[in-house]
Amino acid sequence: MADRIELLESALDSMQEGIALFAMGGEVAFWNQAAEASTGYASVEVMGRTLPDGLEPLAPECALQNTQMEPRCGILVMARHKLGHEMQMIARVLLLRDELGERIGMAVTFHPAERLDALPHGARGESTAVSASQTEFEEHLRGEFEDWADGGVPFGVLWIKVDQAEGLQKTHGNGACQSMLEKLEHALASGLRTAELLCRWGDDEFLVISHERTPEMLAAHARAFTGLARTTDFKWWGDRVSLSVSIGAAQAQHASDESLAQLLERAQRAMETSLRAGGNCATPAQGVQECLRS
Repeated sequence: MADRIELLESALDSMQEGIALFAMGGEVAFWNQAAEASTGYASVEVMGRTLPDGLEPLAPECALQNTQMEPRCGILVMARHKLGHEMQMIARVLLLRDELGERIGMAVTFHPAERLDALPHGARGESTAVSASQTEFEEHLRGEFEDWADGGVPFGVLWIKVDQAEGLQKTHGNGACQSMLEKLEHALASGLRTAELLCRWGDDEFLVISHERTPEMLAAHARAFTGLARTTDFKWWGDRVSLSVSIGAAQAQHASDESLAQLLERAQRAMETSLRAGGNCATPAQGVQECLRS
C-alpha cells in the first residue's frame, strides 16, 4: 500500500496543473509541485491546514460558488500569490469517493488563466543543497529584477542546458543522469561571482542571476561556465563522460522596457541558438547572434 501511495504522489507531482486534495474538514491533504510553483506556497506551508489568506478561492466550497465560467470548462477564480500579486486561475473541482460511494474529500486542479506574466521554465527539475529551490529562486529573481528596474545594480540571466543529459539518460539510465547533473551543478556553483545565484530550472537546465555590468561582460562570464562544464570530471561505472553546456546570456536594458518573463524568453532563445550550433558554447541575446566558444 505504501508503494502504491508513493507511486500515486509521484504521478501527481509530475502533472503540469496544480493539484490539491482536501480532507472532509477542508484541510489540505496533498499539494503537488505545480501548486507550489503557481502559488508560491510550499507543501509544508499548507499540508494539514486550510488554505492561507488569498488562496481561499481555490478551496472546493468557494470555487463551486463561483459561476463566472461553465463547470465543464473550469471555474474562473481570483487568488493571490504568496508574494502578494493577484492571479486569475482556472479551477476544476472533483468529488472524491471511496469504493462504497462514500464521500471522502475533494480535489481541485488549477492553472493560471493566462500566462502572459508567467516565467518560462524548462521541464521541472530537483535542486540540491548548492542551489536554491525553484520557488525560492523565482521569488529572488523577481526581487532582483524589481531592484534593477528601480535603478539598482545591473542585472542579467544565464540559461544553461546540459548537452549530454538526454543521451546519458537513454544509454545509462536516470541514476547516471541525475548523478551527472548534481556533479555539474557543484561545478557551476564554483564559478558563481559574489551575489550571484544558481537554480536547477529544469530537468537538465540551470539558471544563473548575474550582475555583470555589460552584455559583453555577461557573455564572457557565460563562456567561462562552458569551460567549467568541459573540465568537470564525471565517471559512471568506470566510463568517463565528457560534458558540455549550451548557454544563452541576456542582459536587462532599461531602453527595452521589457518584462522579466520577456528577458527570460530572450535568454532561452539564445540558449536554443547555442544548441542548434552544436552545443558547447554561449550565445548573447543582444547584438550579433553568434555562438561563442571558450
